[in-house]
Amino acid sequence: MAINMAKITDAIFAVHELEEMADRKLEVNKVHPLVKLVITLAYMILVVSFHKYNLPGLLPFILYPLILLKLSDIPVKACLGKIRGLLPLLLFIGIFNPIFDSAPYVYIAGIGISGGIISMVTLFLKGMYCISASFLLIATTGIDGICYALRLLHIPNILVTQFLLTYRYITVLMAEANGVYQAYSLRAPGEKGVKYKIWGSLIGQLLLRSIDRAGNLYESMLLRGFNGEFAYIKKTKAQGRDYAFLSLWLGIFAVLYFGIKILI
Repeated sequence: MAINMAKITDAIFAVHELEEMADRKLEVNKVHPLVKLVITLAYMILVVSFHKYNLPGLLPFILYPLILLKLSDIPVKACLGKIRGLLPLLLFIGIFNPIFDSAPYVYIAGIGISGGIISMVTLFLKGMYCISASFLLIATTGIDGICYALRLLHIPNILVTQFLLTYRYITVLMAEANGVYQAYSLRAPGEKGVKYKIWGSLIGQLLLRSIDRAGNLYESMLLRGFNGEFAYIKKTKAQGRDYAFLSLWLGIFAVLYFGIKILI
């Protein structure tokens, strides 16, 4: 049995593509990072707060990712392509709900829909909304902007630095994995993937190479004057348009959340 690792390069490209999206000169990208972070957190909190059977109240919240996709000039298909790897996980989390909650909860055209099916769909939508919002935050703000916003919220520097380095090291780790796989392919040209029996040795080599690479990176950081804190982006103050953007979205969220509750 074997596993195909040919998509590592695509994964590296996807990470770099996110950074390129954040560097574009779009109006939504120019909004203050803290404003976008607060909006995203508020959106996630409201989405996950809905009751597991409140599917009608959850549906209107799709407006936020759809509008932000339009503002950031990102096609819906491209967004789904970036997050498709997490969709099976979302389905797996709620797949047993219809089994344990099989009693009819609502009838549509005489057909009983169990509470388990409704809660499964609700859980899936919550996950989709939160993942999409996170993707759009990174695609319009960039990791440096997010870290800057976290520091403005007085998140401990050590946690923010760890978050940044972990994100940055993902591409380094994937590049090392790609190098290991290419070396294996040159030594075993007839193989279509990596055999399970040599996974252990390859993972060990990847670990050693990663540790060595990490040591070199840290030494380079020290030579460049690293003192435990990064200068993430140029410090800026929120302007009137930033507050307007924040007020607009918080107002929309309030209308959707409380308005739907009143109607229902």
